[in-house]
Formats: sequence, C-alpha cells, structure tokens
Amino acid sequence: MTDVRAGVEYKINVDGNSFLLDSKKYQLLESILDTGSLTESAKLVKISYRTALNYIDKIESNLQVKIVSTSKGGKGGGGGTTLTEEGYSILKECKKINAIMELHKDVNEIEAEVLAIDESKGVMTVRMSSFDVNIPLNKNYVVGDKVLALISYDNIFLMLEPQKSSIRNIIKGTIVEMRLNNEIIRVNVDVEGVNIYSDITVSAEKELNLTIGKEIYIGFKAMSVATLKL
Repeated sequence: MTDVRAGVEYKINVDGNSFLLDSKKYQLLESILDTGSLTESAKLVKISYRTALNYIDKIESNLQVKIVSTSKGGKGGGGGTTLTEEGYSILKECKKINAIMELHKDVNEIEAEVLAIDESKGVMTVRMSSFDVNIPLNKNYVVGDKVLALISYDNIFLMLEPQKSSIRNIIKGTIVEMRLNNEIIRVNVDVEGVNIYSDITVSAEKELNLTIGKEIYIGFKAMSVATLKL
C-alpha cells in the first residue's frame, strides 16, 4: 500500500492580507517564543539562519505586520528575537488549530450516499450501509452523491437506551471489541455491518457495565459529521 502523508498549512488573515503558514514556519515561530533567539530557533528547526530570516520577511511582507522584534546586545551579548503582539497572536491561532486537530485525530470513516436534501431545515439525509443519518446541508451535493462521512471517536456517545436530547442520530448496535489505552477505552460497535468506534473513560465503561456482545445505542449530533464528496 502507498504511504500517503498529508502536511498542514495554516491560512493566516490579517486586515485583509493572507498568507499560508506551513509547518516549518510555524515551528520557527514556536521556537522563537521558546528560545528568544532566531539563531537557536533556526538550528532547532534545521534551517539556515538566512532561510529563517527569509521566512520572517515573507510572512511580514505578505501580512504587512511585524511579527518579530530583534534587540542587539552589547559587548557581552544579551540580544535576542521575540515575537511581537501580532506574531504571538498568529502563533496562538495556529496552536488552537493544532489542539483541535489533536483532539479529533481519530475519526470514523464511513462511505454513504445522499438520499434527501432539506434546504428549509439545513440538513441532508445520508444512508450508511442500511441505516440513515442526518448531517448538515452541503449545497454542493445532490441526491445520489457518494460521500465519505467523518465522525470523531470522541463525538460518538454510548447509551443503554435512547434518550431525549439534542442528539438526533441514535442507532442500535452491538459491542464487538473493547481496548484499553491510557485510561481511555476504545469501544468498537457493529451497527448493521458498519464498525463505529467510540472513546470513553474507564469510569463511563463501569457505569454502563459494557461488555463484548452487549447491545447498546450509539448517538452523535448532525453537526459532528464532516463529509467529503467521493
């Protein structure tokens, strides 16, 4: 199988100016914050000092803001490079994106077909195997389109009985596997031939008295589902 890896770029917008910040430039800003030195940061990121300067210049010229502040030391040194308020704000936004990505890095990938579109309610109905779920409306889709539904493991809720809540997608399934990893239990639920995973705490597992072979209900909000057109 081909080894496919996806890189991350952060689209930064400042007062109508935009720039795509790749992982190297993000790491450079992060290192400047940590070390207070452009020279040391360049070494940590494994680029030359000249390349680091070029990175900074590209970001600043495209966004039309200063992102670093450099001070010169005396004979004994003492100079350094720090992030400006704008530079820190850019880094903080990138860190927020990273935190969200880390939280949702494990996702269920389920092939589905668009069955119905309700523009008045802003939702679509898609069929996954032999069961239907509601997801947010995407106006680029039409009935019959094949899509890939993505649902984070931690957005799958487990319950013993259907409950009244804001969750609109509630489906019955059977537990086929349970694995413990660092105080988190990954539960594999067979839902009409589709394996759907949920991450829960050990205390939740004990409270629900979950076991392999037990019938339970899974639930997830429509807004927790992202889709890609196949």
